[in-house]
Amino acid sequence: MERSNSARFGTALFWLVGGVMHFVIPRQYEAIVPPSIARWKREVVVVSGVAEVAGGLAVLPQSARRGARWWLLATLAAVYPANIHMAVNSKDFRQIPARLLWARLPVQFLFGWMTWRGTR
Repeated sequence: MERSNSARFGTALFWLVGGVMHFVIPRQYEAIVPPSIARWKREVVVVSGVAEVAGGLAVLPQSARRGARWWLLATLAAVYPANIHMAVNSKDFRQIPARLLWARLPVQFLFGWMTWRGTR
């Protein structure tokens, strides 16, 4: 498999697995929904899971890849507030060390770069 195919399949797999996990362990995702939208936490988790699965699938065909790139980058931006919420309120997420919650913030940009590269 050539390098670009590996990047594409890796990107698709990353997003597909992440999206499916929203349905396998929804309560863990619901727990990180910021309070400002917690009233709709189930809906937020379902929509973000569907967005990730759809984007992961769209990475595969050449005809959809450019749209998948922007869709997934927008999805990353949309869920970024949950990562900020976790870092700022680390006392509410004691099972994860605070330094890891803060480290997740710049890692999201790495995911964005990986998505950009995997959808070229």
